[in-house]
Amino acid sequence: MWSTVQQRQREQELLFVGNQYREAIRQYYERSPAAAKRYPPTLADLLLDKRYPNVQRYLRKLYPDPMTGKPQWGLLRAPDGGIAGVYSLGGGVPFKVDQFEQRDAAFKNARSYARWQFSYQVVGGAALQGNAASEDGENVQPFDAPAGSAGDGGEDGG
Repeated sequence: MWSTVQQRQREQELLFVGNQYREAIRQYYERSPAAAKRYPPTLADLLLDKRYPNVQRYLRKLYPDPMTGKPQWGLLRAPDGGIAGVYSLGGGVPFKVDQFEQRDAAFKNARSYARWQFSYQVVGGAALQGNAASEDGENVQPFDAPAGSAGDGGEDGG
């Protein structure tokens, strides 16, 4: 019973944190100083955007993945190589399968947390690359592999 309560709490935290990353990525992209919009090359660029002479921050800190407790996230790469989104590398099947907010409607009936993908994609833009990588870009596991099937890999990604 207690483990169920804990998992539901981690799911709520994942929804909050994932949407923090989604919003930070959106702000970074939309506030690109040049005409050509760009996604952040690393998650650390959301803490300090070096494209401006003045300090620009989109996140207060890099949040760990609530499902694993580790700093590594699966990264969704945009065609330009930047980070367009994150997803959990945690195993298990979500308890929450319905009644998501509109922004998370695609999570309905997901069979793994890796399918809860918090991304900012421009309408009409090219498809995102579906690979998992740690913050330093090291591949962790194939995107379509069941969570945990390829081991933890890349523990020092942050």
